Amino acid sequence: MTEQTASKSAAAIDRARDAGRSALVCYLPAGYPDVQATIDAGIAMAKNGADLIEIGIPYSDPVMDGPVIQAATTEAIANGFRVESVFDVVAGITAATDVAVLVMTYWNPVVRMGVDEFSRRLAEAGGAGLITPDLIPDEASEWFAASDKYGLDRVFLVAPSSTPERLAMTVKASRGFVYAVSIMGVTGTRQAVSSSAEKLVADTHAAGAERVCVGLGVSNASHVREIAAYADGVIVGTALVAAIRDGGVPAVADLTRDLSAGLVREEA
Repeated sequence: MTEQTASKSAAAIDRARDAGRSALVCYLPAGYPDVQATIDAGIAMAKNGADLIEIGIPYSDPVMDGPVIQAATTEAIANGFRVESVFDVVAGITAATDVAVLVMTYWNPVVRMGVDEFSRRLAEAGGAGLITPDLIPDEASEWFAASDKYGLDRVFLVAPSSTPERLAMTVKASRGFVYAVSIMGVTGTRQAVSSSAEKLVADTHAAGAERVCVGLGVSNASHVREIAAYADGVIVGTALVAAIRDGGVPAVADLTRDLSAGLVREEA
């Protein structure tokens, strides 16, 4: 992985590793139920055990998202969410906490704003970088240039279907960490974590990745504990979106605290 620029994500994961545990990565969509609530929830996650926070940009055609996140992003858009508001969310969280904040977005909103302009504004807001689920390294030359210019992390995805060649290319292109998709398909809470996740993490490490975080299908402390045994970070999204939907910021704080309890490795 390229680390010529100081990586906020890598530093956060390394701090967790030094403490003998996996890092907790918490996701919420920006603007759900409104911008201020997202900021408040992000701060609450940071205070209750989140090492990194992903803020998603609501998108009109969220092909990777399950029904809970789709419903939340649809509501955010209906309530007038604008892409520019994501910078307010990032700035609001980073001003109040030391947590690394990444933006997760489909690539089209970035292109529409302008890759350089988006990257500049994200860096100015204190953002750590971007997670880009539908952008592959082969098509990311403009993003490589902008992320290097502004010191942003580049988080690309790998999946159980990734070939060894694709794994190697993705690891080389990524900065901060590599996002391992534990289950093929859309996001959502599941009763058990895919058995392919551990092999995918091992294969990604073997391809040269220093940090691999697992997401999709992680919904409770038991899942977190299982994944923390072999991954550098555990990503939770759908369960947190359901928490803010059903119980607001206090529910997000409680769930984050519960999830963080599963982070310590048994052998640590």
